Amino acid sequence: MTRIAILKTGGPPPALSEAHGDYPAMFRTLLGNGFSYTAFDVQAHEWPDPVAFDGAIITGSSAGVYEKDAWIEALLDWIRMARGELRMVGVCFGHQAMAQALGGRVEKSDLGWGVGLHRYEVITDEPWMTPPGISLAMPASHQDQVVEKPPEARVWLTSDFAPLAGLAWGDDLITMQGHPEFTPAYASALTGGRRDRIDPALVDEALASLKEPDDRALAGEWIRRFLSAPR
Repeated sequence: MTRIAILKTGGPPPALSEAHGDYPAMFRTLLGNGFSYTAFDVQAHEWPDPVAFDGAIITGSSAGVYEKDAWIEALLDWIRMARGELRMVGVCFGHQAMAQALGGRVEKSDLGWGVGLHRYEVITDEPWMTPPGISLAMPASHQDQVVEKPPEARVWLTSDFAPLAGLAWGDDLITMQGHPEFTPAYASALTGGRRDRIDPALVDEALASLKEPDDRALAGEWIRRFLSAPR
């Protein structure tokens, strides 16, 4: 069975976690059976031994990768150390952390909040993209963005709002800005609870978009195939 380490870098607001689960639970639901999952709370400095796993998922977080917290610096070091030992997937904060660790740059975007259902164009042809798709519509929830591509990375997802929305290195590291693990119900509850921080008109627009069909299942299948591929 494929052994997956989930590096938990944050969690839902406490009021939502009971109803929707934590981030490792969301990924377990998205990816389903066929994997052995072990979660590590990296904010508490729990770190997997990369040689003990076939793959790793780095979750979302309310933190910024440019902050100087000790656990963030340790995570960037872990990414550089673990590269080449296992397949790695980064989502939202995980996407940004992998980019920052490997030579890119992340900052708070002048475009403001990206919330609701965002559609990203697929611009490369990767072996794990089965069945194929020309775009992915996924919930988004972020202010930070990758603004400078790491030298060795290629862009596989893009949008007008987030041009560097998906990155890949070789055949063993992929990232995405969107959240395939977020159900529309969770994304709606999360965004709806942030009217004190986000323009209410943008919140209303985001909530309406989350009622539209999404491509979470396709994104989940691609992640499954990526993590399951022999190395």
